[in-house]
Amino acid sequence: MEINKSAIIAITGRPNVGKSTLVNRFVGEKVSIVTNKPQTTRKRIYAILNRGDTQLVFVDTPGFHKPRSLLGRYMVNTVRESMAGVDAIVLMVEPYNNIGGPEEHLIEHIKKSGLPSVLIINKIDTTEKSELLGIIETYSKHHAFEHIIPISALSGDGVEQLLDILDSYAIEGPALFPEDMITDQPERQIVAEMVREKLLICLEHEIPHGTAVEVTRFSERQDNEIIDIDVTIFCEKQSHKRIIIGKNGTMIKKIGELARKDIERFMGTKVFLQTWVKVRENWRDKSGMLKNFGYYG
Repeated sequence: MEINKSAIIAITGRPNVGKSTLVNRFVGEKVSIVTNKPQTTRKRIYAILNRGDTQLVFVDTPGFHKPRSLLGRYMVNTVRESMAGVDAIVLMVEPYNNIGGPEEHLIEHIKKSGLPSVLIINKIDTTEKSELLGIIETYSKHHAFEHIIPISALSGDGVEQLLDILDSYAIEGPALFPEDMITDQPERQIVAEMVREKLLICLEHEIPHGTAVEVTRFSERQDNEIIDIDVTIFCEKQSHKRIIIGKNGTMIKKIGELARKDIERFMGTKVFLQTWVKVRENWRDKSGMLKNFGYYG
């Protein structure tokens, strides 16, 4: 069916609320990395879903938080910028009957934008349905959302109803992206993010949040369907480097193996992945290094 309508929809919320899980469910592929740690998403990611004659473009944003570094300020600015030039804004919250600081800030931005807004109460599988009425009432008093939809991004409960509502914000016009695209991210960036996801999963405390990943080689062998990928992991301290590598290289091997499986699944071919670890002290507060890693502002 030919696309003749489209909508750009920003998905916002505090860290670790489930935005990337929802975006991945929308498009049926892992275009945004997901962990149980906050600040997993650092950049704005576009995910594209063609649904009948409508193309929905979802903007997955970093979690809105109080920044403690130049990288953190970049992430918060990215959220604000992502709420401009869209057709509707989705605010995702957890099922708690109180409005926290991040939610208040985001609601203020929604009010100033004057754009249509939808509130999603995620993780409804973790609360009693009887409690949802109170949560809905609390948010309804704070802002006149056009719709309030309880969902579970993890199980898919309520997601189709949500998509039906988001369809209504589409306006007539051609597709914004080619119909075979599901994300605007280049393959190199997806690979780097998959490696960073495994760092977040495998490492504890502050260490994974102080890492950046750069793909330095991405080439397909001429004689067979194998992609050679070289990846450099940057961290902030020598002590962190030792932990990332692990005793006799056990940790870096584990991270590489887990990442390779995800990359092969996404690429649909065999991958030969090599990883290195380098130290770049305080890179999160150095604008030049942030730009080198693809973070701007």
